[in-house]
Amino acid sequence: MLQSRPALLTLAALVAFAANSVLARLALRGGAIDAASYAALRLAAGAAALALIVGFRGRRPAGGGSWRSAALLTAYAIPFSFAYLALTTGTGALILFGAVQLTMIGAGLVVGDRPPPATWLGAVLATGGLVALVLPGLAAPPPWAAALMALAGAAWGAYSLAGRDVAEPLIATGGNFLRAAGVGVGIALLARLLAPGSGYLTGTGVALAVASGAIASGLGYVAWYAALPGLTRTHAALAQTSVPVIAAAAGILLLAEPLTPRLVWSGGAIVAGIALAALPPRRVSPGE
Repeated sequence: MLQSRPALLTLAALVAFAANSVLARLALRGGAIDAASYAALRLAAGAAALALIVGFRGRRPAGGGSWRSAALLTAYAIPFSFAYLALTTGTGALILFGAVQLTMIGAGLVVGDRPPPATWLGAVLATGGLVALVLPGLAAPPPWAAALMALAGAAWGAYSLAGRDVAEPLIATGGNFLRAAGVGVGIALLARLLAPGSGYLTGTGVALAVASGAIASGLGYVAWYAALPGLTRTHAALAQTSVPVIAAAAGILLLAEPLTPRLVWSGGAIVAGIALAALPPRRVSPGE
């Protein structure tokens, strides 16, 4: 079973990721801001918030992180924003988290992870619950949008794996956001040059992007980076299947979305699958 500190950090990170989904849905699907500006503001707000936190500790975020991780972070944030212009929430969640799981579990198998049978059973149960949660509302997605969301999921999975060996997650995340913010702003400006009039901002859209970047992204990723050393690759991938359930619960409480039997049963399957996968392997005594 996961120790208390990694478990608490994981929970905090998953709640933050779910908040990201809610904020993005409000901003992008509601037409409060264009996708390129949302991604750029999200990354810039995350960089600013982390720089303040790191600065209070007498450090500089510019010395942390890497261009490789920053590139992965950018490759998640920007395709994610553009994909949600054409995908429904359920379609996007299925593609995103399916890509995350495939990336992280596949990487674990490549480097020699051999999950016990309980983990595989938990993976099947949790994935089945996720499919049951989002599949009934699916429509055939535009291929370009589905490809962008799959790219975002693969990039997020790779970014998570890159953070497993980071000694100072706060410094590393700050450095990654600082680098990615510059790229994001450049892409937003380029989009406006190539398509004049495509960019638009409202006060609501800016506020949602800043909240996503500073709180749900920046601080959420710090918690995730700090939790990763206490998780196997498979457990880390499985834990993220709970994010759509948390996001749906937030939608019920904050957006007055209905509580449906499908949500109850599929959410229960996801939580049960994660719990089963997190059980430690049974130790066989010499006399057995």
